[in-house]
Amino acid sequence: MEFRTAGVIGAGAWGTALAQVAGWAGLDVLLQAREPEVVESIRARRVNEAFLPGITLDDHVAVTAELADLAGCDLILAVPPAQHMRSTLAAFAPHHRAGVPVVLCSKGIERGSLKLMTDVLAETLPAAPAAVLSGPSFAAEVARGLPSAVTLACADEALGEALMETLSAPAFRPYLATDLVGAEVGGAIKNVLAIACGMAEGRGLGRSAHAALITRGFAEMTRMGVALGGQAETVAGLCGLGDLVLTCSSPQSRNMSLGLALGQGQTVEQALAGKRSVAEGYESAPAVRELAAKMGVDMPISLAVAALLAGETTVPEVIDDLLSRPLKAERH
Repeated sequence: MEFRTAGVIGAGAWGTALAQVAGWAGLDVLLQAREPEVVESIRARRVNEAFLPGITLDDHVAVTAELADLAGCDLILAVPPAQHMRSTLAAFAPHHRAGVPVVLCSKGIERGSLKLMTDVLAETLPAAPAAVLSGPSFAAEVARGLPSAVTLACADEALGEALMETLSAPAFRPYLATDLVGAEVGGAIKNVLAIACGMAEGRGLGRSAHAALITRGFAEMTRMGVALGGQAETVAGLCGLGDLVLTCSSPQSRNMSLGLALGQGQTVEQALAGKRSVAEGYESAPAVRELAAKMGVDMPISLAVAALLAGETTVPEVIDDLLSRPLKAERH
């Protein structure tokens, strides 16, 4: 399998960073953007000023506003916000050629259906071989060429190896897995948990509380991954634990910065005001709560975040509730 051209759907910060990586890897890249100002900015100045300012894009990266222009690409990277994945892939469906792989690069659980992005892909583009790219990676760092490593999950190992080789760049290292469910669950739930860590930071609860939230949050993530048919080993890798540590440890994370604002006393509306980029944890939290109830999985931290975002509780009440839970043995 040989890939020479890649289409990237979605020119937010992460989509633009992945287009940069694909260009460094030697692919001719066509980045699709919904926003006319993004198309104009990249064409005129080689910079996505709206979502990734200050970073000049590789010469291999071109930009378009039309999904139809991606019809001839050998490989598609789908990077719209998770809650828009279905509508975006449905719009692309008339232009997709059977057999062209789609690498899902957005992290979330679809509200309403409670489906993972691989399920959404199977329903909208049934002739597309699926892969998942997920791991600890801030877009601005990746786009600047700073070292990062991610999980690339694909059920077809031969295709996965070809994609891994294709998307590998000098400072961007994919590791292969075959467990798509585990890769997706880690990426989706860590965003919700990062809001909790940001909240603890905003309240000044200290590093001990921060470490406890990451550790017990990882236990929640693992329980859900296994309940959905994923492997605990996958969740313990880059796409789960690795991504959780990064997202919960820096205000560069949109999700942690949202929690930080809430912990400092802002309302959800105030914390989200003026933000152009999506905090996927905010969007996925209601779906995570519903999925936990449906699957019978104990996820107290995630459920507390969902309740807070829905206006059903307050930060002090969340802290009191978590600290007053019954004592138990430490098991995943």
